[in-house]
Amino acid sequence: MAETRTPERIEPSYPKDRTALGGPRLGLVGWLRWIWRQLTSMRTALALLLLLAVAAIPGSIFPQRGVDPVRVRRYLEDNPDVGPWLDRIGMFDVYSSPWFASIYLLLMISLVGCILPRSRQHLDAMRAEPPKAPSRLTRMPVHRTAVVDADPAEVVAAARAELGRRRFRLRAEDDGELVVSGEKGYLKETGNLLFHLAILGVIVSVAVGHLFGWRGEIIVKEGETVTTGASAFDTLHLGPLVDPDDIPVFSLRLNDLDVQFEAVAEGAQFGQPRVFEGVATVQEGLDGAVRTVDFAVNDPLHVGGTSIFLLGNGYAPVVTVRDAEGEILFSDAVTFLPQDNVYSSEGVIKVPGADPSLGFVGGFLPTLTFDPEIGPTSSFPGLVDPALVLAVFEGDLYPEGRPQSVFSLDTDSMEQVMQDDGTPVSLLIRPGDELELAGDRGSIELETVIRWGGLMVRHDPGRLPALAFAGIALLGLGLMLGVRRRRVFVRVAPGTADADGAGARHTEVTVAGLPKGTDPGLEELVEQVLARTAAACGGRTGTDKDDE
Repeated sequence: MAETRTPERIEPSYPKDRTALGGPRLGLVGWLRWIWRQLTSMRTALALLLLLAVAAIPGSIFPQRGVDPVRVRRYLEDNPDVGPWLDRIGMFDVYSSPWFASIYLLLMISLVGCILPRSRQHLDAMRAEPPKAPSRLTRMPVHRTAVVDADPAEVVAAARAELGRRRFRLRAEDDGELVVSGEKGYLKETGNLLFHLAILGVIVSVAVGHLFGWRGEIIVKEGETVTTGASAFDTLHLGPLVDPDDIPVFSLRLNDLDVQFEAVAEGAQFGQPRVFEGVATVQEGLDGAVRTVDFAVNDPLHVGGTSIFLLGNGYAPVVTVRDAEGEILFSDAVTFLPQDNVYSSEGVIKVPGADPSLGFVGGFLPTLTFDPEIGPTSSFPGLVDPALVLAVFEGDLYPEGRPQSVFSLDTDSMEQVMQDDGTPVSLLIRPGDELELAGDRGSIELETVIRWGGLMVRHDPGRLPALAFAGIALLGLGLMLGVRRRRVFVRVAPGTADADGAGARHTEVTVAGLPKGTDPGLEELVEQVLARTAAACGGRTGTDKDDE
């Protein structure tokens, strides 16, 4: 008897040293692939987009250095405990902070990683034929069946013609196959990709505008001419890749500024601005053409690739200061900044030519009203009864040569001028008045009052591309919501022949539809295809079979 041997079990052989198989390296590659798949998923892209919106919220809560550095400094002074910590984590420079930029960059990478593979897959799907018709169409979510008195080949031809008329892409005919496969709605995925590409384009356009754009603010009085340059602006914010020499040179003269306020209405509308527009003369370059143009709040000027916006306005009293001998020490329009809705304004008049130097600090009131509690105030923003209310100081205007704002007066090295009775000098001057200063210090005259306009000059190379990409995003969104991705299959089953054997009759036709997502109109489409196919073949001879 032959010996029976049990086959030995062969154990897999692994090297004891897993590095021989590259274990740690494969593990690292696997982790990197997993991280890449997670980062480039649509869920992650949506989460990063939401995170970017949340990260932008502090920019609307806390003052930003790029917009209003004065408010940032005031916030730090008012909040000495919390302010420095907020400054360390970038709450006052949100949009240029490293953590905001990292979210921005991750969102761009995620969108690129989402779009490129899907675009390749979409192109392959558009080039490929529709899939074959399943053998059992009754398993489809929507199907209809009817019996027609026609030849099967004629029914197939009628179905192909009907689907072609509806612009379905049809699968090539197979010899002997009584089936039709059609698909349409590729524009839905095209719109989806367009939308995401446009979002990416908007993000890149905003980044380009931040890197290569700049903006400057400047106050221009009526009749004053300014020539652009890095030193001409009151505040200037340059993008990281902008050279100050790249600022285009042009001159602008503010000829007139028309501001009108509501004086008839009562309640909240009283004193609200109704007209805010100006007339300016501009010249591009040093020898360019000179033109006079109108501009307003929502109608900016466009000069040298920049846009000039009219943002604010106020009053500039024209003041003349003379010494005791009548010599003019100072004569100019002085900018006063509005502090409330009725244009109660604050300003400073500095007269360094006097000996000692004089400084006037106080307010300009467009419509003078005396309040029993707070004293002189303004009751209307228009020039009804304008007046200057000033206190007088003398001494060193610029101690130790330190620079200071033209809108503030450093009184540390100055003394307030007093009357003979020891009370501080307080001046109330209306247009045309000239008041003598105490102690034979000369006089001050308010000649007239003109307006000033606050202009913002901005160059943003990403503005128009962002607008174009926003339009493309809307187009893509419309395609996503308006186009239905559908597949329709038709299968024909030959019936019985006539009594005389002349051809096949009682042919069974089944039409089924398969949607991608929800499609409320698919059932109606299937019924219409079946009805028109049967009508093209001479009509139905049997009752339709509905969904089971």
